[in-house]
Amino acid sequence: MTDITLAGVSRWYGNVVAVNDVSMTLGPGVTGLLGPNGAGKTTLLHMMAGFLAPSRGTVTLDGESTWRNPAVYRRLGLVSEKEAVHGFLTAREFVEASARLHKLPDPVAAARRAIEQVEMTDAQDRRIDTYSKGMRQRTRVAAALVHEPGVLLLDEPFNGMDPRQRLHMMDLLHTLGDAGRTILFSSHILEEVEQVSGTVQVIVAGRLAASGDYRTIRRLMTNRPHVFAIQSSDDRRLAVALIGQPSVAGVEIDKTGLTVRAGDYGSFTRAFAKIALAEGVRVQKLLPSDESLESVFSYLVEA
Repeated sequence: MTDITLAGVSRWYGNVVAVNDVSMTLGPGVTGLLGPNGAGKTTLLHMMAGFLAPSRGTVTLDGESTWRNPAVYRRLGLVSEKEAVHGFLTAREFVEASARLHKLPDPVAAARRAIEQVEMTDAQDRRIDTYSKGMRQRTRVAAALVHEPGVLLLDEPFNGMDPRQRLHMMDLLHTLGDAGRTILFSSHILEEVEQVSGTVQVIVAGRLAASGDYRTIRRLMTNRPHVFAIQSSDDRRLAVALIGQPSVAGVEIDKTGLTVRAGDYGSFTRAFAKIALAEGVRVQKLLPSDESLESVFSYLVEA
């Protein structure tokens, strides 16, 4: 099991603070690093990979500092946001070169295995400069996976991929995470993070704004009402009964059903079933309508 730990990490460039006092521990599984462009995601990834020294704090991989420690690259793979590939090479040559740099005992077999993982076998002998952006991205992922690292860091990994390629890459990350790899991928696209990982680290203006399961984060935001969409056999009767509850902040009815704003998630959900039963109302749907990652992210950015 491989862990990356950041303790009180800051990084500044002159008077500009890119990352401000961030602490987190990443273990096996897939974690999404979410934040708007310019939030500090790439700076964090580069410090984790040992490319940048923290201005303050420490970044360790299994207790060892990542800065000026080439030995960590035996356990770590990185796919940076900027493309750094030689177009005159084929994918096979590029990935084999990475395998040889890692001094693997059988670089040809290792490259073949990594290329198969990213579904690039059919095109592996074409020059990289003939590839689409998505194909180049998958080739870079193969090079990062060739030595089977315990930690994989991916900066905007889905850039340029078509829908089929994205789905395959998402499945691959799930598979690697389930096998015990520690995977962190950054994105500013909410849908990507929501589909790949329920666990998020949210970075806003260089600070860690929230950490954990995004649904749990949303439920802890007690200063904002929780919105529920409800459909029942008698929406009006249910609305009248709910409006008198201390946990209910507002009720609306339209042709799609009932919308309830509750100040406390737990109190409302515990009371709701008893109220519906007492009123003789059959409930067909009860769903939180603002627990998407987009809602959580919007709330954190506003705060």
